Amino acid sequence: MKKIILSICLYAASCSIYANAQKYTIVIKGGHVIDPKNNINGIMDVALNGDTVKSVAKNIDPKLALQVVDAKGMYVTPGLIDMHSHNFYGTKMDQTYSNGPNALAPDGFTFRTGVTTVVDAGCAGWKSFPDFKKQTIDISKTRVLSFLNIVGEGMRGGTYEQNIADMDPVNTARVAKENPDYIVGVKLAHYNGHDWTPTDKAVEAGKLANIPVMIDFGGSTPVLSIEELFMQHLRPGDIFTHCFGQLSSREPILDVKTGKIKPFVYDARKKGILFDVGYGGISFAFSQAIPAVKSGFYPNTISTDIHTGSMNAAMKDMLNVMSKFLAMGMDLQSVIKASTWAPAQAIHREKLGSLTVGGLADIAVLRVLKGNFSMNDTGVFGFFDYTGTKITGKEKLECELTIRAGKVVYDLNGITSPMVVTKRN
Repeated sequence: MKKIILSICLYAASCSIYANAQKYTIVIKGGHVIDPKNNINGIMDVALNGDTVKSVAKNIDPKLALQVVDAKGMYVTPGLIDMHSHNFYGTKMDQTYSNGPNALAPDGFTFRTGVTTVVDAGCAGWKSFPDFKKQTIDISKTRVLSFLNIVGEGMRGGTYEQNIADMDPVNTARVAKENPDYIVGVKLAHYNGHDWTPTDKAVEAGKLANIPVMIDFGGSTPVLSIEELFMQHLRPGDIFTHCFGQLSSREPILDVKTGKIKPFVYDARKKGILFDVGYGGISFAFSQAIPAVKSGFYPNTISTDIHTGSMNAAMKDMLNVMSKFLAMGMDLQSVIKASTWAPAQAIHREKLGSLTVGGLADIAVLRVLKGNFSMNDTGVFGFFDYTGTKITGKEKLECELTIRAGKVVYDLNGITSPMVVTKRN
């Protein structure tokens, strides 16, 4: 009997030791943590238990984890948030971005760039949102949120998006309030005309649903005044996307003659207007961005406006856009903030965009590649815009690993040990 009792005690002790040894599911070791919300910028370890951040501290024992990520020499950041994306892909070939061919299934293009959350920027309107939710939001591993288009069926393209009669603030707000977990704002996009009615309808919907509005001027001749937009139509917290665009149909924020940001733009920022990159195909120009960044005018949020056109042109992906801002002189911590905590605040999802202990474990592990600037080697990184303007940079961001809700969903070079490989046909 004594031997049986002793065996039971030894077994219980061994179970206790094993349980203690497996305190965490993942420990990320030796990385340089940048967490703007919590003012962390240094070498730290990050421990996860399931989908939750359990500890951010120095020298966490890797023996306490089921898996260990070797992040030495890399940067550990919150999962990136791309708050201007196009993801309502489908088979209706005449509908461009709304259940059509120009949008992208998110999972194929997010995790490999450290993006864990996308915000679809107006592909769906109140009429088409149920299909978007079923086809994309509900089946994606990426967190997919939405700016709901003020146009009923969203970005169908052509004359449909010019129909002011289909811009319904009441129903837009109703659907937004019915889907608070997914809809974070209202979007106006692609309207061509010297008319404030679409803007005012979008803002009315935003007021009714108590959510921000993202404005993308399609175009106008003469151009609509962005000073009037900022100071008379938009509210604090509303978002001006494509902020570094320079097109004849839209007024730019930088005076092309003086090379300086227009004074009222600073007033708008003081008011609380947010300036979003929304890079896109032709909505970003170095002629605007370079002097703006050099003068200290950084975007509030960095985003891609990714779609089947922009991803294969000058924009490419989230990390390429972030790398361009590094090349223009924006410091790494500011770039990370504009891609994590700042967009989380802009869309009022403050549980995202940080490595707060107790918060959700969405994480990116990034490497900063270094160009070779020796006299005998021209190994530099090249960045260009749609006009053909090209700059070079000493650094370029690359994603080594992405964790979404506590699980490794992308590992470029196998820095996780032991590896857990999902077997599929």
